[in-house]
Amino acid sequence: MTHAVHHRTATVDGLDVFYREAGDPQAPVLVLLHGFPTSSHMFRELIPALSDRYRVIAPDHIGFGQSAMPGLEEYPYTFEALTRTTSGLLGHLGVDRFAMYVHDYGAPIGWRLALGDPQRIDAIITQNGNAYTEGFVRSFWDGLFAYVEDPGPETERPVRGVLTAEVTRWQYVNGVPDPSLVSPDNWVHDQALLDRPGNDEIQLKLFRDYPTNVDLYPAVQQYFRDSQVPLLAVWGRNDEIFGPEGARAFQRDLPGAEIHLIESGHFALESHLETITQHIRDFLGRGSLTRVAA
Repeated sequence: MTHAVHHRTATVDGLDVFYREAGDPQAPVLVLLHGFPTSSHMFRELIPALSDRYRVIAPDHIGFGQSAMPGLEEYPYTFEALTRTTSGLLGHLGVDRFAMYVHDYGAPIGWRLALGDPQRIDAIITQNGNAYTEGFVRSFWDGLFAYVEDPGPETERPVRGVLTAEVTRWQYVNGVPDPSLVSPDNWVHDQALLDRPGNDEIQLKLFRDYPTNVDLYPAVQQYFRDSQVPLLAVWGRNDEIFGPEGARAFQRDLPGAEIHLIESGHFALESHLETITQHIRDFLGRGSLTRVAA
């Protein structure tokens, strides 16, 4: 039996953090961490599909979705800060152990949660959530890294292109064999939030902070080797942001990692919800959570 999805807001360090939640409060917890440029909206169909067995929690990061969007002078907008807010929300909700599903920006937030307290993490599901340099598709990332190395009008101009409606739509439909499966509501919703006054500067600040995630990769990979945490990669193989080599790389440090390359793109949930849901249910149902639901 699926459970109703609740739309709630908690106050964490004085900021409103919006989150979606469904499932038995006593069930094993699965935390869903979204990427750029979206929000927990990307999980709107996955949450009820898993809520019969798990307590599913999906927050909006600060500056995204329905969560607070303080100005740059009020919030640092680093991945470390986003992680602290996420950890604060989980503490507020009484979550001590959990599995996590990470996508895009959600991955470096999830990796920081794991490095901060490895014992909290029961299992990892990564859907185009990178932890290896092999995953970077250079045609997408070269401009961003050039901007990071030398911020200025010339390098900023192409990076601002990533915030446009054209590129937001591209992220959803690129690599999807049948784009008609992807609802345009997705990029219309995301773009409306990106276009809020001041949000462009927030996104540029996070772009400039992105190299801190790459710097963390050696520690993350050591965490994988030390913990041998159960990991499932369900990855859009046609993603031109994080390519399939990023998925295969997990088996270098986690030989038991389960890898599924799906004929889709960056937002594979939009075209392959049922396939990904079944992989997750099979993976967690084999005991990847220490407290598997009956």
